[in-house]
Formats: sequence, structure tokens, C-alpha cells
Amino acid sequence: MPAKPIVVATDGSEESLRAVDWAVREAVLRGAPLRLVSAAELLPRLSGGHTMPDDDTVADTLRRHRDQALTAATERATQAAPELLIDADYLDGAPAAAVTDAGSGALMLVVGSRGVGAFAAMVLGSVSRYAATHAACPVVVVREEAGAVHRQVGIGIGDLENRASLTFAFEEAALRKASLIAIHSWHLPESDVSRAGPVPSGSTGYVQETETAKRLEQLLDDWGAKYPDVPVSQELVHGHPGRALVGLSARADLVVLGRRSVHHGPGSVMHAVLSHAHGPVVTVPS
Repeated sequence: MPAKPIVVATDGSEESLRAVDWAVREAVLRGAPLRLVSAAELLPRLSGGHTMPDDDTVADTLRRHRDQALTAATERATQAAPELLIDADYLDGAPAAAVTDAGSGALMLVVGSRGVGAFAAMVLGSVSRYAATHAACPVVVVREEAGAVHRQVGIGIGDLENRASLTFAFEEAALRKASLIAIHSWHLPESDVSRAGPVPSGSTGYVQETETAKRLEQLLDDWGAKYPDVPVSQELVHGHPGRALVGLSARADLVVLGRRSVHHGPGSVMHAVLSHAHGPVVTVPS
């Protein structure tokens, strides 16, 4: 059994419970232990009949909600996989930092796309966003209900030198007995865009695109030789990479993104994919 666990954060929300379900399946697939964690999050909405006892402090209520969320998630995981080794821990401190730190030394950290503290208008919760861009391990953000199994893993390749994300993607595809599709989005310089038709073959943009396609093909061939049982394909697409990867997420079981210590806020490719993907997305530190 691998020493490293899969860590999944829960706060009682439906989104986090979907993350628990996904993490349980992945732990069983790998034969890995599962660690459930929960931090005191913002107060859930109090509605008809749910009032705070007079002798309760806000901190008491937060801790009670955290404890209930962790207990419910543990019961859910145990029912789904009775044979799975499960550990459960309460986290102290600010939820975003506490959950992110919980992934230290983990095989991966799994979070839901939103939590009970998220505003309705927010697509990606602050805890998920922080973990996905700061954790030392790969972070999976689980969105929407899992649909049909496609037997396909997708990877967005913006940096041809990001070996960590490629390793992760190939290993995931091999584990799932799935194919791998790599997408590299290409933005042609405006001066090379021809309104009359295709870009001329002698243009700077065309030459650069051709060279990139060759480098990507060679890179995938090299990695494919290490994983001969994984069918590999590539797509070089024109347009915004975020839009291309969101589209890929609708036909892949997992979309892999590499990340570096750079801007990942609104407007970035990673933020766009995490906010609008149709399925699980994993960010892999370089």
C-alpha cells in the first residue's frame, strides 16, 4: 500500500461530498489510504427552525458544523468502500491555508469547486482556488456529477518543458487504461491572420506553429515510449486555450494542467478552466 494518502477536504456542502465520492474511487483504484480533513468554515445559512443556542459562541457553532461535516463524510466514505483505510482529522486555522497545508506529502489533494461559505455568484470557491494554485502536491478540483466514463485523460500543454504534468497525465491514463490527448492552443500574431483564407505557409506564424507541432509530437513520442500501452493523440488548436480545455473537459475523465509560481487569477487559463470545466481538473506543480 502506498505510504502517501489521498487527502480530501469536506465542509458538508454537496460540492465537497462529490469530492469525497471521487476521492474514495481514486483511493480504491490505487490501493491508497484516504485522509478526510475539515476546517471551520463560514457559517452556513440559517433558515426556518435552525437557530443558534443562546449559550453558543460563533466559534462553538463553527466547530460543531466542522465536526458534523467530517463525521458525515467519514460515514459516506466508509459505506462506499468498507475495506478502505480511512483517517479523519480536524484542521485549525484559516480554511484555505489549513486545507492547502494538509496536502503536504499527499499523493493528491481533492477539493470541491465551492463550499458552504461561497457566495452564490462565485463559480470557484476561495479555498479551492487557493489550494489549486498553492499546494505542494497535485490538486484535483471536482466539478459537477461524474457522467459516463470516457476512458480519456486530457492535458493542456502550454509549456513544452513541464515534465511533472506530463508524468502525471501519462500515469493517470495508464492507471485508468485510458487514452491521452494533449492540447496545445496556438495564438497567431495578428499580422499573420489572413481574412482571405488560411495563413500563408511562408508566414512567421505558420513556421512557428509547424515547429511547435513537431516539438510537441516528438515530446509525446518520447513519453509514449515509456508508456506503450497508452494511446496518444494531440491537437494544435487556434483560439483561447481556456476555451479549448473547457471543451476537452466534457469528453475527458480528467484534465491535467501544469502550474508554476505565476499569476493564476481571473483572466488566466487555469482560472478559466477551473471555473468552467465540466469535470475534474487537476493542477500539477512543476
